[in-house]
Amino acid sequence: MIKSHNPDYEQDIREKLERQEFMKLMGFTVTKIEEGRVEGELNLEQKHRQHKGFAHGGVIATLADIVAGFAAVSLVPKDHHVVTAEIKVSYFHPGLGDKLLAKGYVLKQGRKLNFCEAEIYAVKGAEPPLLIAKASASMANISPEELKR
Repeated sequence: MIKSHNPDYEQDIREKLERQEFMKLMGFTVTKIEEGRVEGELNLEQKHRQHKGFAHGGVIATLADIVAGFAAVSLVPKDHHVVTAEIKVSYFHPGLGDKLLAKGYVLKQGRKLNFCEAEIYAVKGAEPPLLIAKASASMANISPEELKR
């Protein structure tokens, strides 16, 4: 069973989001924070696109990393941190649309690692969201003692 070790995880994540300058530059917004699950969206602009208007693969991978990472953050103790140990992104369709939706969740919670997945969807007009990429990630839990090394 997935269980948070921080009763204030939602407030703590919202505070961390305020300091996330890269996310602000991208224009990514977190829309949902739950225990072991985080979702967000990005309105696609020209700066996010490559040729033919496709969302850039790096943008898609970054969104997967953000939501998987914050899903893991929601579970660790208040004084711990999370860093990406490994991430693999599989792309299924070009990211064509007006917006990208990102959903990240923890599959298995561990003492040192959280195993996460992320799904990225493209939204185009009134059409149903289309799954364009899926990621598997291992998020390492960093204790305060490890930061002193």
